Amino acid sequence: MNSFGVLFVFILGCVAGYLGGGSGDVGRTSLYVLYALMFQVGVSIGCSDNLHRILRLFRPRMLLLPLATITGSLLFSALVSFLVTRWSCTECMAVGSGMGYYSLSSILITELKTASLGTQVATELGMIALLANILRELAAVVLAPLFRRLFGPFGAVGAAGVTSVDVALPALSKSCGRDIVPIALFHGFLVDLSVPLIVPFFAAM
Repeated sequence: MNSFGVLFVFILGCVAGYLGGGSGDVGRTSLYVLYALMFQVGVSIGCSDNLHRILRLFRPRMLLLPLATITGSLLFSALVSFLVTRWSCTECMAVGSGMGYYSLSSILITELKTASLGTQVATELGMIALLANILRELAAVVLAPLFRRLFGPFGAVGAAGVTSVDVALPALSKSCGRDIVPIALFHGFLVDLSVPLIVPFFAAM
């Protein structure tokens, strides 16, 4: 239901934009939407029932997995830029640094790249970020058992990116065992915090 809801809202936005014909101050509206989304991210993190549990179970070595996820995602995105010549290395890394957080990363990229690329091209890059990160979420949920067999439980968690804290958590628990849950929660929480920092960094370059 969640995936269908995202798809419905996305299609609804496309229809609204098409019927509106680009009238009105779209840039200012999208900026307000971005502010509201950033506020919602902060509230959701602060109010999370898992926050106290994550802090209580924290061990320094647990930092290695989210760091590996972030580094691997950025490295893979940089390598993709050699195959996709239309987009620069930093633009591909901006897309990859969404880590599965499709809503925030796509809006951030579209807003921040408009000044340098123009509205149409920035929107295309934002849509690529949206689709790429939705596919990462779907792959994390559907292919969790395969990732577990090929790369072990930590590999499955890393593939989930941000979604290891929510959407992909049931699939990870089922495929990797309940012992992975605290690690997945901490991993998703920390990667979640990194997205609003890393995406603007690469999008502004």
